[in-house]
Amino acid sequence: MYFDMQALSGEQRSKLMHSTVLLRPIAWVSSRDARGALNVAPFSFFNVMSGDPPILCFCVGSRDGRLKDTARNIAARGEFVVNLVSAAQARRMNVTAIDFDASIDEAMEAGLLLAPGRNVEVPRIQDSPASMECRVRQLVDIDARRTLVIGDIVGMHLIDAAVTDAERMFIDPLPMQLIGRLHNPGWYCEVSRAFQMATPSVAQWRQMQQEGVAQQYLEEPPPPVDAR
Repeated sequence: MYFDMQALSGEQRSKLMHSTVLLRPIAWVSSRDARGALNVAPFSFFNVMSGDPPILCFCVGSRDGRLKDTARNIAARGEFVVNLVSAAQARRMNVTAIDFDASIDEAMEAGLLLAPGRNVEVPRIQDSPASMECRVRQLVDIDARRTLVIGDIVGMHLIDAAVTDAERMFIDPLPMQLIGRLHNPGWYCEVSRAFQMATPSVAQWRQMQQEGVAQQYLEEPPPPVDAR
C-alpha cells in the first residue's frame, strides 16, 4: 500500500512514522535550566549520526505552541546527557514521560539515582547502562513545533559488564538489556535475541554464486542466538 505524505494530516503522518520506523532507541535526556533546576525526559526520535566526530541527535516537540523544557534547557545551557534505558528502568522512564509542570523534578518523582557529569554540569542517571555527556553542536528549528538537537558526545559512561576489551573498544550490547520504542500507544521491545552476520567480500560472493549457494544465502534468515 502506498501512502502519499502530502495527502495525510499531521496526525496521520506522525502515526505512520511511529509505527514503521522501528526499533527506535530511547534518549533519556537529563538537562538543567538556566537556574540549575533538573529535568529528565525520554525521546524516541533519536540516534547517533557519526562516530568520528561522535555526534548524536534527537527531536523535541512542543507543548501548547511552546518548546518543551528539554529544548529550552539545552538552548539556555548548551549541554545535556543522553542516558539509554534498560528493561529494569522502563517504569521509571515512563514516569519521567508524565506531563509534569516545569517546577516538578521528574528524577525525584521516579526515584532516580544521579551521578555528576565529568565534562558537563548536568548529572547522568547512575544506573543507566550507557550515558553520553554532550555539548550542543546545533539546534535546528524544523518548524514552530519541533526542534532537532544535534550534540557532540564529549564523554561516555558504560556499565563494566558491557566492556569486553577496553583497549580494542570491544563492547557487548547484550548485557545492557536495552529497550526500544515501538508504536503507540505505549509499545516497547527488549533486545533479547541477536544474530551475527559478516558481509562477504566480492570474491566470496562470486564463489557462492559459482557454487550455487547464493540463492540459499539470500532466502534463509540467519539463525538467532539467545542473548540471555
